[in-house]
Amino acid sequence: MSLVLHPSDDVEIVTAPTEIGGTRLTPGHKLARHPLATGAAVRKFGQVIGYATTDIATGDHVHSHNCAFGAHDQDYRVSDGLDAARAALPAPGEATFQGYRRANGQVGTRNYIALVATVNCSGTVIRRAAEILNARLADEPAIDGVVAFAHGSGCGMAQTGTGADFLSRVLWGHATHPNVGAAVFVGLGCEVFQVARMKQAYGGNPDRFHGLTIQDNGGTAQTIDTIVARVMDLVPEVASARRTPCPASELKVALQCGGSDGLSGITANPALGVASDMLAALGGSPILAETPEIYGAEQLLLSRAADGAVADKLIERVRWWEAYTEMHGGSMDNNPSPGNKAGGLTTILEKSLGAVAKAGQGPLASVVDYAAPVTTPGLCFMDSPGFDPVSVTGQIAGGAQVVVFTTGRGSAFGSKPAPTIKLATNDALWQRMEPDMDINCGDVVSAQVPLADKGREIFDMILRVASGEATKSEALGLGDNEFVPWQVGAVM
Repeated sequence: MSLVLHPSDDVEIVTAPTEIGGTRLTPGHKLARHPLATGAAVRKFGQVIGYATTDIATGDHVHSHNCAFGAHDQDYRVSDGLDAARAALPAPGEATFQGYRRANGQVGTRNYIALVATVNCSGTVIRRAAEILNARLADEPAIDGVVAFAHGSGCGMAQTGTGADFLSRVLWGHATHPNVGAAVFVGLGCEVFQVARMKQAYGGNPDRFHGLTIQDNGGTAQTIDTIVARVMDLVPEVASARRTPCPASELKVALQCGGSDGLSGITANPALGVASDMLAALGGSPILAETPEIYGAEQLLLSRAADGAVADKLIERVRWWEAYTEMHGGSMDNNPSPGNKAGGLTTILEKSLGAVAKAGQGPLASVVDYAAPVTTPGLCFMDSPGFDPVSVTGQIAGGAQVVVFTTGRGSAFGSKPAPTIKLATNDALWQRMEPDMDINCGDVVSAQVPLADKGREIFDMILRVASGEATKSEALGLGDNEFVPWQVGAVM
């Protein structure tokens, strides 16, 4: 059994286990539809995904042994497809969820208390305080928990520049996230990234800013006691929050894929794209990220850029990544990973074409820097690495209240304070890891479920999770170790 995705494709996709030349292929791998000479372009999705490194016969397995990364179309046709993209959005309707309306007008989907380390030195302190507090608040149903945002930076770094900006936006974005009812910043006291710096940069509103240092509080044990007492004083107000009906236009949803396979771009990703278009049509903001994993497909986003400024921002980010990887002796074809390749993905061009499908067909409304606030309704692209924890950390800092994560090989990813919904791209993964997966998208191929129907299923679950329904990753207790700010710049 096989599937042809576009009339101009040189390959067809295996949809059932198949043996070719003594090699057992899993669904998602590719077979040649016709002979390909050495050096010939290989097309999938109607786009170039690589070049033949040897002569390929009809029916041959097409993969890393005979297909390699090469040049892709960078003759960008900016906004040429904008009218079609606007027409692709569904008609606006009405949809609501039960959210927490904060005093500043933001809407949350969860009600956490956050402990935020300004430096790695205070990481142990906030983790221990969180353990004590979560035990005390275990019977408090109005609070989802106390989460410790610890990290490995905050000192040995420049006080200004890109790295400092990233860390500042990440920490403040999590502390003031709509899914957080109150937050406490905790530092050591002598680090580069001072608590006072956060207060100066973002203001000292006592309703949102609570800060202390280990050195001023007499050491580790005393600081833990102080944090616990401070948070217990905040509990009554945080616990008083109640869910009320809120329009879906208030939602910002992070779009992610990890452990992808050859079916990701055929099942879960385009189905999530349908849900993304539904959200965008309602005035919400789906947030695509992972710049290295749109490489080779950026032209699809640029063709539907809302204007030249949006396109220029995305092109500038792509060029930055090309220079960045070259400077460090790397390649933009660093992906796919070994697991991706085992699942049938051959080059970053192929992976990116599937990854971009998460963004649907609508206009690209905005492009923002890593961890910057997302303020424009409609599809947003956030610059980030392809490493899932780092990328999601940025999306959440930018305001995403829900994360949707597609996977073909399997993933144990979770996130806080925004819950993660996980989509399986194939039936075998669903059967093997159902306790970790929220929705099976493998039936798009195995049972010919229409993408429109699967997209509606995903969108409906987004609304239910936004209203408080627990995801599988939440039930498993995942999300405490996936807070990973992007570190760039000199470590000194």
